[in-house]
Amino acid sequence: MHSYLWITLAATSLAAADWPQWRGPNRDGKSGETGLLSAWPTGGPPRVWTATGLGEGYSSVAIAGGRIYTQGQRGNSQYLLCYDAATGKKLWELSNGSSFHERRGPGPRGVPTVDGDRLYALAADGTLSSVDVKSGQRVWSVSFTRDFGGEVPNWGYSESPLVDGNRVIVTPGGRQAGVVALDKLNGKPIWKTQSDGAGYSSPVITQVGSGRVLLVLTDQAALVLRADNGELLSRHSNVSNRTANIATPIAHSGRAFFSTDYGTGATLLKLAPNGAASEVYFSREMKNHYGSSVLVGEHLYGYNSQILTSMRFDTGEVAWRDRSVGKGSCIYAEKHLYCLGEDGVVGLVEATPEAYREKSRFSFNKGSFPAWSPLAIANGHLYLRDQDFLYSFDIRAKPQSPAVRVRE
Repeated sequence: MHSYLWITLAATSLAAADWPQWRGPNRDGKSGETGLLSAWPTGGPPRVWTATGLGEGYSSVAIAGGRIYTQGQRGNSQYLLCYDAATGKKLWELSNGSSFHERRGPGPRGVPTVDGDRLYALAADGTLSSVDVKSGQRVWSVSFTRDFGGEVPNWGYSESPLVDGNRVIVTPGGRQAGVVALDKLNGKPIWKTQSDGAGYSSPVITQVGSGRVLLVLTDQAALVLRADNGELLSRHSNVSNRTANIATPIAHSGRAFFSTDYGTGATLLKLAPNGAASEVYFSREMKNHYGSSVLVGEHLYGYNSQILTSMRFDTGEVAWRDRSVGKGSCIYAEKHLYCLGEDGVVGLVEATPEAYREKSRFSFNKGSFPAWSPLAIANGHLYLRDQDFLYSFDIRAKPQSPAVRVRE
């Protein structure tokens, strides 16, 4: 007769990942991490650390190689800031642009983009800098206003630079320099195109047929451009409003989704192999204000102005609406939406078109300005920026302990 000894082995299914730019690894608001909490304790997930001294601003964070990068403003300067992701300790800072003031909130807006050993960041006054990620030393910088004839938008330059191969794509908004591709090693222009003013949106890139196209939302229109030379392939002005075009475009299966608020709406474009675009539908059921939608499966999840909405991507059919945590923004990881309300509430919601299903929520002590800096997820942690404060929360599920039978 044999006897068996049962032993327990600690194990975890966590798949970790960085968040190296605006809206995560693929600029789509989604993290591929697993092994995360499916519900939070009362009061929210455990807070690991709190960093202070970031200064003013709505810049969210990029996380790569164990470091966190963001922007802030103090006194007469805007700054690039680098923190240790494990401890929240500041590692370096670099002055980047003069101060920017606006009644809805001063300081920088855009998120730095990490590309290998370089960091690319845009200040609210139009100062774009390339910086060494380790030392914090500036490699090169350009001015959107001085070098490209751009005009600072009412609420400041807000985009996050897009790196595509050897190019950095940005939207200075100057005459014949509405959109510009720069050599990422030295900042020299590779191509310039259009004369649209800068919106508050960040460009994305997608493959169409044998070529790559840029999707750009300016202050005037949704643009489809050839990525290699900036040639205009399509322009759609019906999705633009005269106040603020903010949300990031979404590309999926040869289609492109653009959305704005202020009573405007959203359009889905079908992209032909040659880059030409035709409208599939126009809808007023998903008017993204400052928060971009997230596409999970075949459904978009985003704010129709103030109401969190689930809408089928290819038809525009609404699945559900809910006031959720209030007007805000959301990102996605492991079957859940992480929603941030501008009044200081964070919610965990199932990403399903069946119904609105909230799993958990918690509140934090928000400052005097709205909580407009989107959340970020990296390496089992949730990061929340609120002006001078940066919080790190541990959202990893406890390791499973499977029993293993061993024969003696």
